[in-house]
Amino acid sequence: MPNPLLTTPFHAMHIQAGAKMVPFAGYDMPVQYAMGVKQEHLQCRAQAGLFDVSHMGQVRLTGPSMETVALALESLIPADYVALAEGRQRYGFFTNSVGGIMDDLMVTNAGDHFFLVVNAGCKEQDIVHMRAHFASDIKLEVLDTRSLLALQGPMASEVLARLAPEVADMRFMDARAVSILGHDCFIGRAGYTGEDGFEISVANDRAEALAASLLAFDEVEWIGLGARDSLRLEAGLCLYGHDLKPDTTPISANLAWGIQKSRRAGGDREGGFPGADVVLGEMANGPKRRRVGLLPEGKAPVREAVELVTAQGDVIGVVTSGGFGPSLGAPLAMGYVDLTYAAIDTQVFALVRGKQLPCRVCKMPFVEQTYRR
Repeated sequence: MPNPLLTTPFHAMHIQAGAKMVPFAGYDMPVQYAMGVKQEHLQCRAQAGLFDVSHMGQVRLTGPSMETVALALESLIPADYVALAEGRQRYGFFTNSVGGIMDDLMVTNAGDHFFLVVNAGCKEQDIVHMRAHFASDIKLEVLDTRSLLALQGPMASEVLARLAPEVADMRFMDARAVSILGHDCFIGRAGYTGEDGFEISVANDRAEALAASLLAFDEVEWIGLGARDSLRLEAGLCLYGHDLKPDTTPISANLAWGIQKSRRAGGDREGGFPGADVVLGEMANGPKRRRVGLLPEGKAPVREAVELVTAQGDVIGVVTSGGFGPSLGAPLAMGYVDLTYAAIDTQVFALVRGKQLPCRVCKMPFVEQTYRR
């Protein structure tokens, strides 16, 4: 018998709101509400959307000193956490022995500990990985008594500031502890839609009350996984298990910006993470393939796993995410192509049911990101 699906503390709220529920990463999650994916997407771009992301893993790391914990993280992730200032968060990715990405995550310096948010489908693996590699003086605590909400969109700051005025002066990737209606929350000004917004960690027993308070504002609506996917795709953001996999290196994924100078060749703490020779070698010499944005020239969307070919039919890559962009008003996709075909404006063809559909390699994001920097 398969394991029963897990639920988040918002499950009853989703059902009450008319959500269509689907299995996702072992959880029963809302894929859309009565508004529908397209309108939910546009709601988030125009006003504010509330996302239940409690299925993701929240982890607290402590040790003899913040530097000790930072160095432990750096032994598994090619990012600079020693220099990460208190109250700031930074993107990172666990690498494996061949330089592939095991998972991508957010890491926050919370002052007396590091706070990590990892992907739902990888959280058990990530926790085992860290425990196996960290010294005994690093304490890893899984925060399974806390929920996670994402409030995203141009009205997100104005809405949240009505409940917690101090969030208004936060900048993109700032993080801090905040009290909202008496609920102790930990908030990061970030998200996964390309819009300004916040991710809010709150105790499970306070979660429904906080969500209800946010939904009471006219500007806020529940948004499901369907629109979350189209929003992040328009923003040119990767989805683990699709655009990022264990055989995908950070350099081929166009994520070299996630490797700070101190961890690169010649840096103070060069390498020292799994697969460093492969990753630093690709930084020096270039990868064999590259993640690119793709704009199909017709109206038909191009979906994941579709092969990319030349006019002569030679296979040169594959689509890893694709669909229709409600804000873009056109189909869009991202995928990997041989480096020869990765230049902007290169024409490639998507092989859909035996037909070659012309596509052009384009810059990402497809829709401008509106983070408050």
